[in-house]
Parts: sequence; C-alpha cells; structure tokens
Amino acid sequence: IPESGHKYYLQFSTEDYRTGEDAGNCLATVLYPKKKSHPVVSIKCSHTKDQKEIQEEDNRLYQSIRHQSKPITGNNIPDSYGNIEPALEPVWALAVAGSSSIMWEKSTETLGYFLAQVKSVRQWIRKDDFIEFDYTVLLHEIPTQEIISCHMRLMWLPGHPLKVKHFCASESHAADEASGAESGSAAGPSAEKGANF
Repeated sequence: IPESGHKYYLQFSTEDYRTGEDAGNCLATVLYPKKKSHPVVSIKCSHTKDQKEIQEEDNRLYQSIRHQSKPITGNNIPDSYGNIEPALEPVWALAVAGSSSIMWEKSTETLGYFLAQVKSVRQWIRKDDFIEFDYTVLLHEIPTQEIISCHMRLMWLPGHPLKVKHFCASESHAADEASGAESGSAAGPSAEKGANF
C-alpha cells in the first residue's frame, strides 16, 4: 500500500496449545507500517470450543494456581531435555500467553520470535483475586538466531484481559528497547505505554 506499508491477508487453522486438538480457523490481515511501529492486526476466528468450555478451562487453570500452599517458583522451564514438570505446566501456559504480547510488539516484517524457555518464575502473593508472576523469559529471534532475555510481570484473573509489563535487553538491541505494558485477550492486544515495574 503506497505511503503506508505492506499488508498481508492470512488464513490459518489453530490448535489447543496443551492437547493439540483443532481449535478453529482464522482470517487475518496484518499491516506492517513503513514507519517503525507495531503491526496492525485484524483477526476473526471461528472456534470449535464454545465460550463456556473455554471459561471452564480457564477456571481450572486459575484454581490450580490459587490453591498452591506456597508461592510457585521455578527455573529452566522446559529443562534441557524439553521436559516440563506437571506442577509447572500452568505457569508455562501463562508464560506462553504473556510472551505472545511481547512477540507481537517486537515483531517486524523481517524478524519473528518464539518462546524458547522460562529461565525463572516467581509468584507474588496478592490480597485481591488476581494472580501475579515475575518471569525471565528467553525469546528466540528468527532469522538472526539471537536469544533475547525479557523480564515480564504478568497479572491474570479469569474473565479479564491478561496484563503484561515487560522489559527486554540484548547486546545488539539494548539501546532501542523500552519498557512496555500490554493487555491482551482473544480480541487482540492493546498497548498501555509508560508503565514501570
């Protein structure tokens, strides 16, 4: 699109992250503006699971985290063999969801990211119903193969958007990285700039 950037039209299928079951099909448009800014994404999906089933799964995940006898901590998830302890699967699932907002913010037409590992995670105990975690996550940058370390603070309560604040640092990108805050949901992330840890 002259003066604006490149626009892509995508059709793809999705699957449940944990079970691998078909989760529906999506149509999306993605505009990468010429000026350096986030991609503009519009997406519509048809889901194979109904909202009630999704809410029940969210509540099961939430309850499994809320009913721990002490704050959850962990390191190197998955381990060097690709294994995740069953007790840490809920914090891994939240790391996947939270880091997706970082990847959306950092991605460009020529760079993409994948969550490689949770280096560390620590749960904060809150007086309200939200659950909160501090993460250090490693993102694999494609095609450079660089590993980017990001600090991520995540808050979640079922029925509310996931709230993510982050700061990423790397040798080649350290000068142009900034703190950010994201709120994301199935409808897509929206930025809330200027938040600090």
